[in-house]
Amino acid sequence: MKRTGVILCVSAAVFALNGCTTAGSSPLPNGQAAYQVIPEHADVAKDGEAIQPGDRLAIRVFGEPELTGEQYVVDSAGYIQVPLLGELIAGGQTPRELALELQRRLSARYVRDASVTVAVMDRPQSTFTVEGDVTTPGVYPAAATTTLLTAMAQAKSPTKTAMTNDVIVFRKINGQRAGGRFNLTDIRRGRAPDPQILAGDTIVVMNSALKSAWRDTLAALPLLNTFILLRKN
Repeated sequence: MKRTGVILCVSAAVFALNGCTTAGSSPLPNGQAAYQVIPEHADVAKDGEAIQPGDRLAIRVFGEPELTGEQYVVDSAGYIQVPLLGELIAGGQTPRELALELQRRLSARYVRDASVTVAVMDRPQSTFTVEGDVTTPGVYPAAATTTLLTAMAQAKSPTKTAMTNDVIVFRKINGQRAGGRFNLTDIRRGRAPDPQILAGDTIVVMNSALKSAWRDTLAALPLLNTFILLRKN
């Protein structure tokens, strides 16, 4: 068999392999439906200020030292325990919103014309995860400006064998895991929006069986040439 014929046969085998190994379509939405789950823009103006689980708050009530402290820690459900008032929801509110709520409740029953300030003293680092066929998978810090493209840059980009037309982003919404599939190639070319990546998200870049098989084929061609030459000799 001539060299060209051998290469054509190998190429056909590569495409056949890709057809055999391609998984069924993912149940996750893609296209415009994916942006309904993972939108281009989150409400970062408020989310960037909002109190989150794990935050340590300083609450100061003017003239009330027993209510003033810097060790109010927001629990995993978003609540804090405040003397006299008991359990209060803090997560999702800005410090100013929480201060106004505390003033209202204290003034109603315990402290005349209460004056309250709230500040976030400490916050656990917020991160997202990149898994799969990227150069450097791992856990990275999430910022208000993080998008899918900047997340890929942090992970040193997908590899040459990555399936860039079907990148998955998982997010927990109202306690349930949801996700969407995005075409990274279209996003890079400005044909599709670049979705916002939030703390807690997981990005999965799948491997393309076709690209991997073709890479292995190209790597094997020098050996194939040697084999053909030896047979001729």
